[in-house]
Amino acid sequence: MLEVGTKAPDFTLPDQNGVNHSLSDYRGKKVILYFYPKDNTSGCTKQACAYTERYPHFLEKGVEILGVSKDSVASHKKFEEKQNLGFTLLSDTEKEVIMRYDCWKEKKLYGKVSMGVVRTTYLIDENGVIIKANDKVKARDDAENMLNSL
Repeated sequence: MLEVGTKAPDFTLPDQNGVNHSLSDYRGKKVILYFYPKDNTSGCTKQACAYTERYPHFLEKGVEILGVSKDSVASHKKFEEKQNLGFTLLSDTEKEVIMRYDCWKEKKLYGKVSMGVVRTTYLIDENGVIIKANDKVKARDDAENMLNSL
């Protein structure tokens, strides 16, 4: 996991509509950058819906939300439409950003070891510096915890 106090690496990724977004586009705003394993799975759906539910509160505090997974733009679009999500999902099919943010790690599930995206959330300040980092994210509680930390 990247350390608090370090500059968040810039990147450019397409959103669910195929429009490119760079982290530097959000200078002057705080950004919640959260990494999640897969669209339309139970935990990821709970996390995304919780962020959508609280999105107006984040906007009131000047915070943008960006969700990142290795799913395709088309998968993100279906996820957004099915769940009526209100924020930006970014597609990192090559896992470049996922790896730069140290979210691609060994995982164990039912005793089976594999590589995958570890659910991780970063809060980045207006100058692009990481001010909070969490890789022990509980999907259901992440949005509320981040909102309370602002």
